[in-house]
Amino acid sequence: MKQRNRKLACLCITAALLAAANTTTADAKESKEKAPAEETHILHTGATTIAVEAAEKEIEELRMEAEMMPVEEAETQPELAVAQVDSYINVRREPGLESEIIGKLHNNSVGEIIGEEGDWLRISSGSIEGYIKAEYALRGEEGAKKAEEVGERHAKVEAVTLRLREDATTESRTVALLPQEEVVQVQEEAEGWVKVTVEETEGYVSEDYVDVYTVYQEAESREEEEARLRLEEEQRRAAEEAARMAEEANRPSAQASSRSSAESAPNAGAGQSHQSKPSSAEQSQAPAASGLGQKIADFALQFVGNPYVYGGTSLTNGADCSGFVMSVFQNFGISLPRTSGEQGQCGTNVGGLENARPGDLVSYSGHIGIYIGNGQIVHASSVKTGIKVSNAGYRPILSVRRLV
Repeated sequence: MKQRNRKLACLCITAALLAAANTTTADAKESKEKAPAEETHILHTGATTIAVEAAEKEIEELRMEAEMMPVEEAETQPELAVAQVDSYINVRREPGLESEIIGKLHNNSVGEIIGEEGDWLRISSGSIEGYIKAEYALRGEEGAKKAEEVGERHAKVEAVTLRLREDATTESRTVALLPQEEVVQVQEEAEGWVKVTVEETEGYVSEDYVDVYTVYQEAESREEEEARLRLEEEQRRAAEEAARMAEEANRPSAQASSRSSAESAPNAGAGQSHQSKPSSAEQSQAPAASGLGQKIADFALQFVGNPYVYGGTSLTNGADCSGFVMSVFQNFGISLPRTSGEQGQCGTNVGGLENARPGDLVSYSGHIGIYIGNGQIVHASSVKTGIKVSNAGYRPILSVRRLV
């Protein structure tokens, strides 16, 4: 559509220039000696006239095609079904409660309606096609509105190289260059500009050079679910074993330190006794560093490098930021809400990053991560980078929340 508009504009300019070149002034008193030049001029103006007519014809065809485009798009726009349940809807091979279950459509997941049979909707979602009970999903205008709410907007770069600008103007500073085919997350859409997030940077790109579309959470087949659960169990056991080995490795040094302190205590003078006594702050922070919070942080780090998937909650096959946090804490028997905004209200606000401990939640606008110490978080960052470690202060922090 954008390329068609640019072509139309170029053709209009070309036609105008050709028409201007075709303008002549006649003189009735010209002599016969000028006849050959006149004939040559007639040939040139005749060719120009043909070019103008051809350009005008193509312009008219493009205009007619553009006028028809909204009607075509409206007719082909698929109707969506959005699951509205506590957990998931069973997707069955045939309409009927006795039919085989071939997958699950989780809450707020989206499927394209491709047919109906009684109280059942035939949907296509992810890798499966099957039937769901219509009463458990929104459709029509409600479904479209809900899909827009739960979907995540992405933008794919169409230009060879696209400038990411600090503000929504061509005069603004360039903060990054995006290659062709790069996919970024959309934050806002304004006239002529799209605000996007690229890894840990926010900026604006011209809407003329990106394809903006919506990504939905989709259904999961039984085979996909079994493979995911199997892989998650393997990684969970590996993480627990790694944590156990790390704890055992630290135990001898801790015991040696304890014995050294005990041996030096009787020889310490009255004026030196305060030097070997840990402060109250050290006494209160030590359990957190080696306790449940540290185990949560260590467990979360096992999944660095795994993919980011919008709407996902799988630590192995892919999760978004809140899905990642929810699944990590779920492994330790701690239930959290599904969205980053809700999670950012859980627990106790500790007052800032300077008070953060491993296992705390670091909440941002529209994002959340798990603090791992040394000023860093582990989080499901973006489609490009997946689950990764970042500096906690890479963007403004709303709050740091402590649950354990």
